[in-house]
Amino acid sequence: MDPHAFIRLSIGYLGLRAKSSAHTLTSPCVCEIRLRGFPIQKMQIPIIPSSKTNPDSRSIASSFYLQESDLKSLLTPKCFYASTACLEIAIFSGRKSAHCGVGVKRQQIGTFKLDVSPEWCEGKSTVLFEGWSGISKNRGKTGIGADFHLRVKLEPDPRYVFRFEDETKLSPQIVQLQGSTKQPIFSCKFSGDRGSEGDPLISTFRSNSSNGSHTDAEKRERKGWKVKIHDLSGSAIAAAFITTPFVPSTGCDWVAKSNPGAWLIVHPDPYRPNSWQPWGKLEAWRQRTGIAREDSIFFRFHLLSDGNKELLMSEVSINAEKGGEFLIDSDRPAEEGAEAPMGPTEEVGFVMSCRMRGEGMCSEPVVQLAVKHVTCVEDAAIFMALAAAVDLSVEACRPFRRRVRKGNKHCW
Repeated sequence: MDPHAFIRLSIGYLGLRAKSSAHTLTSPCVCEIRLRGFPIQKMQIPIIPSSKTNPDSRSIASSFYLQESDLKSLLTPKCFYASTACLEIAIFSGRKSAHCGVGVKRQQIGTFKLDVSPEWCEGKSTVLFEGWSGISKNRGKTGIGADFHLRVKLEPDPRYVFRFEDETKLSPQIVQLQGSTKQPIFSCKFSGDRGSEGDPLISTFRSNSSNGSHTDAEKRERKGWKVKIHDLSGSAIAAAFITTPFVPSTGCDWVAKSNPGAWLIVHPDPYRPNSWQPWGKLEAWRQRTGIAREDSIFFRFHLLSDGNKELLMSEVSINAEKGGEFLIDSDRPAEEGAEAPMGPTEEVGFVMSCRMRGEGMCSEPVVQLAVKHVTCVEDAAIFMALAAAVDLSVEACRPFRRRVRKGNKHCW
């Protein structure tokens, strides 16, 4: 399997200290990390007592993942932008608040900047900056008020890229993408609980092919769904199946956080033929969030170790209508209100992403896997089973009484 070239730009070892006893820093101190073309990342900075030389924590605070096209864009002068793109970190102290209806702004302490250079395109592991830097809000007046500690590191982080060639529930082929070429590598087999009359999946397809009605609504539960990932020889090497049905919670008509649906992700047991061994558990539910009260699908993924001990690896959400990206990435800050997964460490970093469209759309998920976490084809297959479960959960979390859009024969 040939990987795509990616570069990981990591910012870590953050710390802030007063320049002298005449200056005090108001907690909390936060920073906004900006790189042209990428979303702003925000995080808190620990204040370091003057008695300590360097920050205690050696964790990664933030990361950007760049492809060759991203690097070319950063190095190309743009209209209405400075001639040279840069990594910019703005540091603030205090909280945003309001007093008597008048907003009180945070105080900006200063800004750290690091220019993007051709060195970023060399594909080598290198530390671009490490140590203390005097910062100032005003250009040309460095070293006023506070010192900022950080390390900026650039390192290769290649990935394998896969795509489901159709909707997961239509049992598509899975191909590996490399440039403009694609190579078949897995097949995906989806099935419902065919042993029961009125199976949600079967009744849905029969109904959709005739009049497009939403017969799954009468069942009031979605269960018995299974996905198997087969290699090119036809052997099943990974699977996912629903263990906790997706059912509406009391007082509402959708799957709620209080009673999420759940999938078990499994792989063949090497010591027992025709047996499966648990690998991970995926939970999913629907929730309304934000000022606009938009519906989101939430995912929580645990890795199962020996004895079925659970390690939280990811808790993320996507917009139910527009879709989004499921991630396992220790560098990614936890979403507001979500339980913090594994602590950010250099050893883990990016593991997986699965980008999919919203409900009622032909999804065709695109999956990226970090090469360092994939040692064989079977490793990639287990992530494909997880990606399939994530994609199907978007459908499983749909409100039970909603009618499908007219003319969309694959919605349910």
